[in-house]
Amino acid sequence: MELKKLSLALVIAGTTVAAQAETTIRYDCWPNHDKTAVEKIDDFYKANPGIKVEVLSNNWVDHHNKLTTALATGDGAGDVVCIDVEKIGAIVNQGGFANMSKAFNADQDENKFAPFAWAQGKGADGEQYALPLNVGPGVMYYRREHMQDKGFNPEAVTKDWDALMAWGEELKTKGVPLVGHAGSIAQAIINTEVEAGNSIYFDKDDNPIVTNERFVKAFTYAKMAREKGLDARIGDWSSEWFEGLKNANFAIQFSGAWLAGFLESWIAPDTGGKWGVSGLPAGNYGSWGGTFLAIPEQSKNKEEAYKLVEYLTKNRDIVLYEFKTNAAFPALKSSYDAPMFQEEMPFLGGQKARLLWTEIAENIKPIKPSKADNIARAIILEQALPAVVEEGKDVKEALADAEKQIKRRMRSL
Repeated sequence: MELKKLSLALVIAGTTVAAQAETTIRYDCWPNHDKTAVEKIDDFYKANPGIKVEVLSNNWVDHHNKLTTALATGDGAGDVVCIDVEKIGAIVNQGGFANMSKAFNADQDENKFAPFAWAQGKGADGEQYALPLNVGPGVMYYRREHMQDKGFNPEAVTKDWDALMAWGEELKTKGVPLVGHAGSIAQAIINTEVEAGNSIYFDKDDNPIVTNERFVKAFTYAKMAREKGLDARIGDWSSEWFEGLKNANFAIQFSGAWLAGFLESWIAPDTGGKWGVSGLPAGNYGSWGGTFLAIPEQSKNKEEAYKLVEYLTKNRDIVLYEFKTNAAFPALKSSYDAPMFQEEMPFLGGQKARLLWTEIAENIKPIKPSKADNIARAIILEQALPAVVEEGKDVKEALADAEKQIKRRMRSL
């Protein structure tokens, strides 16, 4: 009898220990996604009492470098990782991520997200490897003292790229540069006028297309802006650029919707009411930023990890919280009818800017990322474009040279 009691006690004790045991998963991200995970994790714990989440946050560059190394070595990655849209094609297609289509039937949720964002999370095999957390509807921010206060109309000056350049020439007579750097004009055209069936830098068969009409147009307008003296020759994210945004040292900034939050919270908080926002010139719809969540194959807790992915991406309250606090526009379509989208934004002069951002997000065409996007982007934007804008190199010659470089670099993939 005593033996039976002891055995029963051990079973009960074992059951208690098992019930109390927790599975710890790690979420690797960069600021301010870490803030959302920490501040809004309680509801996740209530729904998943056996899971504990640890957050590891690094700056954007270090995060992606460490992730690339961890994938290459097969060790060291978190159970859930953030990936920026700029890196998504190269990182996902290098392998090492759980196939969400097969493991979790993720394809059933495709219609819940902005179509272009869903497409960006696919691998070359057409399977889903990452779920979109937020997107960056591409817009043009402008300073009102250089727009309405000087008698200009945002719709008129963004009618097309020629209209924008003409406005820039008028601003020049008043001593105001149009943009911080002429290269931003090229980037806006490259990213938003992509031909049907192509990715940004490649066709459907991964052949580089950087000598086509879109790239020639982009480089030509950038070169024109520099030659006409329409830019301040200030690179994005430099100390001069921050000062320029604070002091209206140039009229416009192309960006994702997220820049409004950055301006208000830390870049230029004292400039409230002095900003406005419009769509991109020529009625273009395009993406300028975005974040995805993926699960490395090396994770030993994939089921638990996917529960966190779902919580952060498919929970309306969570994505709206991140939108409100982090200016990260949701990829989740069901959030677009929230009352906050109808609210005026005092920082943007009372505009209902979230409605504009929604229109853009719903109209961006899906573009499949390529495994060589990082290579092409670096060669085009960091080498070929500066050669044209800064050194006066011929546009077609610069693009032809860039195409040769891209093809050489792709041989090692």
